[in-house]
Amino acid sequence: MPGERLPRDADPRRVLRNELNGETFLFPAACADADSTSFDVLLDKDGSGGGNALSHVHPLARETFAVRSGRICVFIDEVRCIVGPGETVSVPPGVPHHFRNVGNGEAVFTVTFTPAQHHRAFFQTFALLTEHRPDWFSGTGDPDILLTALMLHTYRDHLYLSGLPVGLQRVLFAILAPIARFKGYRLDVSASSEGAVASADWRTGPRAEAVARAADLSRR
Repeated sequence: MPGERLPRDADPRRVLRNELNGETFLFPAACADADSTSFDVLLDKDGSGGGNALSHVHPLARETFAVRSGRICVFIDEVRCIVGPGETVSVPPGVPHHFRNVGNGEAVFTVTFTPAQHHRAFFQTFALLTEHRPDWFSGTGDPDILLTALMLHTYRDHLYLSGLPVGLQRVLFAILAPIARFKGYRLDVSASSEGAVASADWRTGPRAEAVARAADLSRR
């Protein structure tokens, strides 16, 4: 979304804040290219991304990081790749990776998935769940096993954890996903659902600060 001004009445569903790992997502209004999907990420100092810095793989998609400001370290199969302003790094399909902010301030970068699949919906859903159902996450921001199973079974072939065979994870998550639903886990969570935490007005508090920073960055 570089060069695109974020309006004052920006749709809050397009600016989502994950307080658990200091990650703010800026989703464009529409996907211009059906073959890929891109969105901007604003990562706080010392913030982590990619499943709260859990090593993972995208079995069918290439993930590309294009840094606009700050510095991130992308660990690709445990090889450290430092990426700074104007630099780009790509992770081929099926290769384990995760990333962190290693600069002295915020890092801003664009993430692109090729092919698009449903990665945009995956990350929108994940960020909304951290807002509305923090009880489904650990204090460090890791989703519990039932939420993990429901997310990764619903978005099959989008993301899997490193270290376990993908085939085994597919079987395991297919077994656990119905149990998660029986226990009340849902991906279409809203602030009115039982046990949900109502988000504060998005124009105040941390999200408002994130929106303001995003608007400033989009004007640069």
